[in-house]
Amino acid sequence: MKFYGYRRPDGRVGVRNKILILPASMCSSDVCRIVASRVEGAVSFNNQVGCAQVPSDAKLAMSMMSGMAANPNIYGTILIGLGCETCQVADIAAIIHQRTNKPLRMMTIQGEGGTLRTVEKAVRWAKEMVKESSMLQKEEFPISELVLATECGGSDPTSGLVANPVIGNMSDKLVGMGGTSILSETTEFVGAEHILAARAKDERVHQRILDIVARYERHFVVNGENVRDGNPTPGNKDGGLTTLEEKSLGCIHKGGESIIQEVFDYGEQVTCKGLVIMDTPGNDSSSLAGMAAGGAQVAVFSTGRGTALGNAIMPTIKITANRETYQNMSDDIDFDASGAIFDGVSIDQLGDDLLKLVVDTASGRFTNAEILGYNETSTMRACNFV
Repeated sequence: MKFYGYRRPDGRVGVRNKILILPASMCSSDVCRIVASRVEGAVSFNNQVGCAQVPSDAKLAMSMMSGMAANPNIYGTILIGLGCETCQVADIAAIIHQRTNKPLRMMTIQGEGGTLRTVEKAVRWAKEMVKESSMLQKEEFPISELVLATECGGSDPTSGLVANPVIGNMSDKLVGMGGTSILSETTEFVGAEHILAARAKDERVHQRILDIVARYERHFVVNGENVRDGNPTPGNKDGGLTTLEEKSLGCIHKGGESIIQEVFDYGEQVTCKGLVIMDTPGNDSSSLAGMAAGGAQVAVFSTGRGTALGNAIMPTIKITANRETYQNMSDDIDFDASGAIFDGVSIDQLGDDLLKLVVDTASGRFTNAEILGYNETSTMRACNFV
């Protein structure tokens, strides 16, 4: 199978051709939003972090920001900071340069003399980048160039019974063709981590899977909390899920049956083929952001209860196996897998159909979240603001 995309100067392939107006912190997010709204082809997001952070927390924030700029769906980036925040534009730019050689320009609001001067200059820069990017022609690429993010949210029993197995079936097919699939949501491995670890390619990866789950649980204990008090969510429980372990057994089906090749830190650039794990929260927007920062060009997102979530730079395909949810939220959901429950359609056939939709999306087909303009973005946190 093949798709049409854009070859970047760093060698990777994008499935979209956007200019990213990247806020270095929450202090420059509104300015970036204003700039992006004035230039067709530019995107931005509300950065909730970037200042008042200790080093470990700032490292996570900068990993997300630099990874978003490096994502192959981005042609070039205009990085804007306030000027006095923890995550300085020069530091973020240095990490971006380590990851990619794509176009990058940067400024600070304080350095430019306020909002209006910053907006005027950034809009001119963005217009020039859009003109440059418009000259690129799509080329045909093998499916092995795809990096797929997988996520689930607003889950109910149909997620674990059908939607996630369909994603897993599709993931196995993609991996079998040389592509890459990312399994995420460390908190939703709890109780099932031994099943994943048994599929690790070697003892190092096996232990790493167990370690990231144990670290997550320790984090809550140190704060006097139990992860099970927040997960499953009220919506999960209303839908019929009773325990975190039950939810985890459904979640891990998104990884199919492939061997797990590696475990990557949050926002770390994914550098190998096959099925991999990224250490992300269960929170949907921050998990998607981590995988986008890791280089995923497309996401597949299962939901039993329904969700309207998207991502600023990564087209996000929504799938449900709950027919009532699909009928109620067809404006938001792209793929109906309920045929496996009601019509005798096989998981394997649905996996083929979903893979075709992934390829079509990579080649330019818009998802509902893209059409509606969803761009929610949040970041994994190491600790509270200082």
